[in-house]
Amino acid sequence: MVRWRSGTVTAVRRRWHGAVELDVRQADGAPVRALAYPELVGDPEPGDRVLLNVGALLMGLGTGGYALVVALPDRLPADPPETVDTRDAGHLVKARYTPLQPILLGVDEEASPHRAALVDADDLGGLPVVTADLHSALPAIVAGIRADAPDARIGYLMTDGGALPAWFSRTLDGLAGQLAGTVTVGQAFGGDLEATNLHSGLLAARHVLRADVAVVAQGPGNLGTGTRWGFSGVAVGEAVNAVAALGGRPVGSLRISGADPRDRHRGLSHHSLTAYGRVALAAADLVLPAELPAELAALVEPALAGLVGRHRLVRVPVHGLDEALRASPVRLSTMGRGLAEEHAYFLAAAAAGRYAAGLR
Repeated sequence: MVRWRSGTVTAVRRRWHGAVELDVRQADGAPVRALAYPELVGDPEPGDRVLLNVGALLMGLGTGGYALVVALPDRLPADPPETVDTRDAGHLVKARYTPLQPILLGVDEEASPHRAALVDADDLGGLPVVTADLHSALPAIVAGIRADAPDARIGYLMTDGGALPAWFSRTLDGLAGQLAGTVTVGQAFGGDLEATNLHSGLLAARHVLRADVAVVAQGPGNLGTGTRWGFSGVAVGEAVNAVAALGGRPVGSLRISGADPRDRHRGLSHHSLTAYGRVALAAADLVLPAELPAELAALVEPALAGLVGRHRLVRVPVHGLDEALRASPVRLSTMGRGLAEEHAYFLAAAAAGRYAAGLR
């Protein structure tokens, strides 16, 4: 449940698109690092009293380890300029029936300027779509696409398995010049376009963003219980099905690691094995780097047996991808490990991006 605290803003630390990081002194005098989304709660300033949710902070979560600002009770933000008593400004309610549910304009609603492009849209026309388990794969996939197709229009579909506000992601802030746009789908919100579900979001990427390549991955903060089925990344398999149902070309980015201390993720992660091997009912092109260290390859190759009967295995040359990864405009990090420690993980994601770029 919610762990409530109150405090006073002592300093504004830094900002990125849609978010502001703060120093807050709690009522008991203890300092805390906090995060606010101005679109939801207003723009905090030093001296403002804030109400906080500190649950994730107390649990020591690496991704969500902030106290989150719930309200500025003494300085509430003004109402939005758009009318809220009609549907002219949209009626998509996300984070539904929670205290901070935003009401947004869906990309395909009657009031949307994109309604005409989507009202009869029903096909992706072979759009290559890379599906990935973790948000950390996104910049590596983008690097792989850009290595061979520097002018490609890349659309990102952020699903709701992790963070719901796209504003939480500093990766998206750093990739702003690399993406044609972000579509937040399901309960996720805060993208350039809002979609009801992944299917309508994919159509928006194709027909509104006019993407040449799309990437589907959850926001920051994967949830997992250490069991075969208890992780938010099972949605990767559902994404493969959605892409295929709409006439797109699913390209699977495999989660590979030689550094993860957990046996279930070393080599080929059980997340990939379950999502692609059990959940995905449509065939995808599953991408492997053509070159892997011998010790890691010895773990990965036997694990592929459960996937090759259902999917097409593609081995992609990696020349130039290391340089592309090192040139990424955002820092590459997954589970606290960077490019040097998890080189194979990021290389596999970049290889998926390179392969998708070649399918345009």
